[in-house]
Amino acid sequence: MIALAGTGLLLLSACGNDVGTGGSGTGGSLTGRTFLSTSVTENEKPRPLVAKTQVRLEFTTDGRLSWDAGCNSSQTSVSTSEGKLSLGKEIMSTLIGCMGAQQAQDSWIAGVLSAKPTWKLDGDKLVLSTESTTISLLDKETAQPDLALDGTKWKLTTVVSGESASHQAGFEKVWLTLNGERVTGSTGCNEFQGVVAHDTGKVTFGELATTRRACAGDAATVESLVLKGLKGELTYQIDGSTLQLRSAAGGLDFTAAR
Repeated sequence: MIALAGTGLLLLSACGNDVGTGGSGTGGSLTGRTFLSTSVTENEKPRPLVAKTQVRLEFTTDGRLSWDAGCNSSQTSVSTSEGKLSLGKEIMSTLIGCMGAQQAQDSWIAGVLSAKPTWKLDGDKLVLSTESTTISLLDKETAQPDLALDGTKWKLTTVVSGESASHQAGFEKVWLTLNGERVTGSTGCNEFQGVVAHDTGKVTFGELATTRRACAGDAATVESLVLKGLKGELTYQIDGSTLQLRSAAGGLDFTAAR
């Protein structure tokens, strides 16, 4: 399935500079920290999230809140005065086509954050509460430290091309591992290996040698996307157990194999 992605216009409101500074008993500053959910209750009962998803909240140093719940990402300015989160009027969101439950979960977290939840920070633990919902979160550095680029087996989740994001059958068979100056992996049809160089925030792939198994249909399409994406100099970013590789034309997203 191909899902389109785009972004809207974001105009930051003036209240964005009081992140983590207001409200008695709130327990410290949220600025520059990212939190991942550990539990959610709704009407005093556990609210299960979509499998393999978490609520992620990132409080930036320039007064914005960025969030996602496993599919689209959104951001806006935020105020934390008087012990409440108050979102700005202009919100920018990606528009990746999410299926059923994921789309509903996106709407749900947006509703919770728009309801001006109270917040309380106790060390690495953050709790957001509305009249009906409580979300407990843990600082990402404690909950999920960034994995190393080298030595981790990365499995493909998404191919980004321009403003489109592709989530396609067969991606789960694609993987790669970097070890020093070598990269090995699979396109889902053929195995590959090659030379790679990486520095802070950048990785450069040399020509990849592949086995010669004939690929057809979706497998051939996926292989073409992967080999095209793993070419030349790319920027990379690791967030917990996810890896993003990007070029001017698009990129590939991976998650650590479990």
